[in-house]
Amino acid sequence: MDPGAGARKERPKTREPAARLEKAKQRSAQQELKQRQRAEIYALNRVMTELEQQQFDSFCKQMQGSGE
Repeated sequence: MDPGAGARKERPKTREPAARLEKAKQRSAQQELKQRQRAEIYALNRVMTELEQQQFDSFCKQMQGSGE
């Protein structure tokens, strides 16, 4: 029974590196996706802030013009 038990133990060991490698690839891909999404969110936030500032400046000019 010992040789059979030893063979069973060795099979998962040969599969483990492949499973670990696959999990590492998945984690890496997930991390890259999060980083890309974060960068996109920051870029969108920057664009929206600039647009909001432009609209506010335009509003202020309109208020100054109608106040005179």
